[in-house]
Amino acid sequence: MAPVPRAVIDAARRLTDEDEIQAMMAESVQRRFCTTEMLARELDQAGRTGTALPRKALVPLLAGARSVAEADAWRLWRRSGLPPGHWNVPIFDANGNYVATADFWCDEVAFAWEIDSYRHHANLEDHRVTVARNARYVAAGIVVLQTLPSRLRTEPDQVLRELHAAFRTAQARPRPNVAIRRAA
Repeated sequence: MAPVPRAVIDAARRLTDEDEIQAMMAESVQRRFCTTEMLARELDQAGRTGTALPRKALVPLLAGARSVAEADAWRLWRRSGLPPGHWNVPIFDANGNYVATADFWCDEVAFAWEIDSYRHHANLEDHRVTVARNARYVAAGIVVLQTLPSRLRTEPDQVLRELHAAFRTAQARPRPNVAIRRAA
């Protein structure tokens, strides 16, 4: 028996596949078994042997990414030269109504980037939720770009061009009255 952060880091130190490490660490955070800070503390106490890949996997998680696809998106956004933003933050309209929790949010121009996998949206209810989310984005005046996770690796240059185009579109219109709220 070991606390979750210890078990996750011990397992991560034995793996050699970056995606498996990223997925395991992200899932432990996403399911609220532990926090990224707990994983970071455990890594700091673990010594150096076998920690290079887990340390690399933790960086996007500390920034707010919550999956392998979001970690890929985090890396691509960093390459983009566009302003920094926030990962997985709730957005509210001028009346305080919930709009969505964007995978990535650039507050400067009210631009949302969603990494929408087929697997997550494969059934009718998940698709309905995604369509409703996108309708709320439009109603709030938010520019949103949807990207398939596979394209982050197979077409990164095209995705970068799309990011820049969507950002310019967001920049060209008056910023809507929307705001993020960070978790307390």
